[in-house]
Amino acid sequence: MNRDKIIIQTSIVGILTNVVLAAFKAVVGVVSNSIAVILDAVNNLSDALSSIITIVGTKLAGKLPDKKHPLGYGRIEYLSAMMVSGIVLYAGITSLVESIKKIIYPEVPDYSMTSLVIIAVAVVVKVVLGKYVKAQGKKANSGALVASGSDALSDAILSASVLVSAIVFILTGYSLEAYVGVIISGFIIKAGIEMMVETLNDILGTRADRELTNKIKHLIADEPEVRGAYDLIMYNYGPDKYYASVHIEVPDTMSAKEIRSLTRRIEPKIYEKTGVVLAAVGIYAYNTKNDEAMKIEKDVKKCIMQHKWALQVHGFYLDIQAKVMHFDVVLSFGIKPEEGIKILLEELHNAYPQYKFEIMPDVDVSTTE
Repeated sequence: MNRDKIIIQTSIVGILTNVVLAAFKAVVGVVSNSIAVILDAVNNLSDALSSIITIVGTKLAGKLPDKKHPLGYGRIEYLSAMMVSGIVLYAGITSLVESIKKIIYPEVPDYSMTSLVIIAVAVVVKVVLGKYVKAQGKKANSGALVASGSDALSDAILSASVLVSAIVFILTGYSLEAYVGVIISGFIIKAGIEMMVETLNDILGTRADRELTNKIKHLIADEPEVRGAYDLIMYNYGPDKYYASVHIEVPDTMSAKEIRSLTRRIEPKIYEKTGVVLAAVGIYAYNTKNDEAMKIEKDVKKCIMQHKWALQVHGFYLDIQAKVMHFDVVLSFGIKPEEGIKILLEELHNAYPQYKFEIMPDVDVSTTE
């Protein structure tokens, strides 16, 4: 709730500021016949509209889970961000078209001292607004606010370029209006594309944050019974809303009762320290009663790790009686899983012809250390 409050309050400040700036710039642009100033005003209006959509998205994303959406509505923030990027992109393309028209059919601007003062004040206001919104975005872990803050700082640079072009016209008589408008349009289009790509990445799913995944693994491995934590997969259901599954490696002497007690300790510990809900904990058992099995495990791992595309071996268990080796191999994206497994099977069959192998290829979903 505190996060939502920060986002909404900051967005309201952004809306009010951008509407006021847009109004003043629109008047200046019309009076001075300046396409660059008018486009700058349009850019401020698009920023205000973006903030409105951010507020609506945040409110909808905060709805409580229900029967139809048991994990909540957090991902709506990504959809609202996609709408914002679409608006920014449309504004940029429209501005570019209008600027090109002004290059083909130029009009002479007419600036007053009042116009220059308003534009200069707008630059200062945008710098202050950008720093404020960006700081609040980092505080609330809101990608939308951080992006809005960065966009406001970029807008300050664009407004400054409008001011410079106005001064150049007054001093030299050369009108750079339409060309500055093209530059402004380019920046707006670039910002829209970057926002859209970033939002698409969030929707498609990206690699989990290395610092967070390593912290979770270390917290689990700190338990005395756990030899290692592997196959950590993060499921994102909106900003700061993560569920996860993981495999832990424990001695083959542990009973089901002991494993249950262990997982019941791990799950609340992870949530308390990271805010991640550990939804599933799988179990790997490792050999503890057979010296030969432990020696073979060491040799097999050494053999596999000679390949650059083999990132990690875990979950090793040797069934002496059945003559079967079980283990997982994390493969890099530089080799096809079936190709990598085929190479390993050929090598291991030659080294241990009396054994069968059950090798599970794992995807490098969380950065290995």
